[in-house]
Amino acid sequence: MENIIEIKNVNKSYGDKPVVKNLSLNIKKGEFVTLLGPSGCGKTTTLRMIAGFEQPTSGHIYFNGKDITELPPHKRNLNTVFQKYALFPHLTVFGNIAFGLKLKLIPDGEPKPNKKGELVQKMRKYTKAEITDKVNSALKMVDLEDYGHRQVSSLSGGQQQRVAIARALVNEPEVLLLDEPLGALDLKMRKDMQIELMQMHKKLGITFVYVTHDQEEALTMSDKIVVMKDGVIQQIGTAQKIYDEPANAFVADFIGESNILSGTMVADCCVNISGHKYECVDKGFKRNEPVDVIIRPEDIKIVDVDDKNCLTEAEVLTCVFKGDHYQVTALTFGDERNEIIIHDNVEVKVGDKIGLYIKPFDFHIMHKARLINKVEGEMYDKGIVEFCNGRFECVSDLDEGTPVTVSIDFDDVELTDDEEDGVIGATIISAIYKGSYWQYIVRTEDYYDFFVDNDYEWSIGDRVGIKIAPDKLILEVRNESQE
Repeated sequence: MENIIEIKNVNKSYGDKPVVKNLSLNIKKGEFVTLLGPSGCGKTTTLRMIAGFEQPTSGHIYFNGKDITELPPHKRNLNTVFQKYALFPHLTVFGNIAFGLKLKLIPDGEPKPNKKGELVQKMRKYTKAEITDKVNSALKMVDLEDYGHRQVSSLSGGQQQRVAIARALVNEPEVLLLDEPLGALDLKMRKDMQIELMQMHKKLGITFVYVTHDQEEALTMSDKIVVMKDGVIQQIGTAQKIYDEPANAFVADFIGESNILSGTMVADCCVNISGHKYECVDKGFKRNEPVDVIIRPEDIKIVDVDDKNCLTEAEVLTCVFKGDHYQVTALTFGDERNEIIIHDNVEVKVGDKIGLYIKPFDFHIMHKARLINKVEGEMYDKGIVEFCNGRFECVSDLDEGTPVTVSIDFDDVELTDDEEDGVIGATIISAIYKGSYWQYIVRTEDYYDFFVDNDYEWSIGDRVGIKIAPDKLILEVRNESQE
């Protein structure tokens, strides 16, 4: 299949805040592509740039091979369906769908030469009969044939959604852009509309580009999923590929439930987790490289502790019946006791000691995104270093103005509930439970992201303060060439 949309090295910033970073993406004709990610990840901004409602700060967008980066929205052969359907309350269903057609100009006959001999295309508006035919056809497409006379205010949320889709489809776009279109519907209506959208996509054969933060929605409907975080694509693939083989800990945590543990690659096909060595299928890591280990709950099997397949033992903390399986929370034994979630059809009791079995190919080994925080700073005075708009006491007699690189281990960054208690303030932008502790990413005002390992639980969006003990700051003089 040919590419219908090509996004090449696109960046988008609002002031000094980057929202989309060097994004490149190809979308093929007829695909159902979903941009998936948490709020603020850049997915809606990307969709709006495709639609023409936003201009990239840099980079290019191509449609059928033509550069449309600066083309206004009404000249692009695509239509957008918004979460807030943007219907006209004073118009009927028919009037809402017909609105765009009444304004549209279409070619009238073949181009003819003017007095200068130049070929000129005469344009005309649709006739009333043509508009009626097109609107009735669009209503049939969304199963609302008998609703043309109704006021949109009298319709249910699902019916209003269909009207918005019909209004977009009546213009016969090559691409339909959908920005969280099911967000305002209740759960049952959402699920029904997911099926309807899938059927509509198959029937029409046009390209759908869909934006959502709902993982189940993306997994259910998409031919291809684009997972985004902080304006950067994390992974592109089919629903099965992204679920079964997540590219990193963020994707694993965001798509479905996962146990994400810290480990060390002892050798090819051997990973150490809390003092226990496990067989896996991953190769090519450095010897004793720190890694993230992803294990899906359904891939952990409960066995007797004396079973030959038992790889490790754990103590049951909770056991909850979920209809088709039991969800068990257990605490492993080892150098560090990791809390893990298990989905199995075996009922156990709180306090039971159980054995656990995991097949080698169900351990997913990932490179860690970062091993230590490194940030550029400058000596403010002897014993004081300045970075991220804050001045921290340190153990150093370097002269004022010396440029330095500051290194800080994840567990040496102290977070405070009250922002004022820290040297600088920051916002929690990511939180992943690693079995025995939380790993946070906290963003400072100048957009440096600290990785922080901490036992305390905060929520994404919380404001915190950052403190670091003087002896935990590792300073290296930065050469002019490094600057």
